[in-house]
Amino acid sequence: MLYAFIDEAGQRATTKRSSAHFVMSAVILHESALPRSAELLSAMRRDLRRHPDHVLHWRNVKTHSDRLRAVQLIAAADFLTLSSVIVGKRHFTEFDSLTDDEAYLATLRLLLERLSWIGKDRREVVCYTLSAIVRFKLSTLRAYEAILAQARDHRIRWEALDTTGGRIDQPPRVEQLQLADFVASATFAAFEPDQWGNTEQRYLQVLSPRLYRRERAGLTSCGLKMYPWNDAAKSTYPLDFAPRIKGARRPA
Repeated sequence: MLYAFIDEAGQRATTKRSSAHFVMSAVILHESALPRSAELLSAMRRDLRRHPDHVLHWRNVKTHSDRLRAVQLIAAADFLTLSSVIVGKRHFTEFDSLTDDEAYLATLRLLLERLSWIGKDRREVVCYTLSAIVRFKLSTLRAYEAILAQARDHRIRWEALDTTGGRIDQPPRVEQLQLADFVASATFAAFEPDQWGNTEQRYLQVLSPRLYRRERAGLTSCGLKMYPWNDAAKSTYPLDFAPRIKGARRPA
């Protein structure tokens, strides 16, 4: 069994005042590595000067140096694989007509495709857990999973996903969701401009060895899925960190 822990960064909303990007990230590991993930979180709490039971949140880590240290520890964990979907909302006009839940689920569909590919490649079943978000119900997830199971406009390999469907839980109860929070937020920082128009790509550069790669498939199809990836998006996101990412070691 593989376990995927999923969190998001940015706003699902499509209003002009909302974030320009919405990111959903998964941290994937084998069930045998669950104790190692707990050790990783303990090391993060130690280096970030938190008490042993502290619930880690990116937003509560205020300095660049501490955030960088956190992603360095995640990047050094060779038992992890990371995959993220980045929606550039300003380049995706269809996103404007979606409700918050519909936007969330549309992004989840792309991530589930990638999780199922990982499971298929490794001949494992992926059990996935979503970090709870406001006003999103388990019944909504179940209804969408049922719709996807009947649809043909996706590339999900259902045989590689847990047949009981995804779970929704809280980071204090499922601490690996705290890792997903850091990965999603670090990825978001590489794409979402701050008030001065600057982005911070270094976090993502550090995480690059853990990004999911497949044979004969580009990074922006698997470990770092950009959506949409049309001409306008390509001109906006030159991905000047791509050479370093593409040359990185394949995740374990």
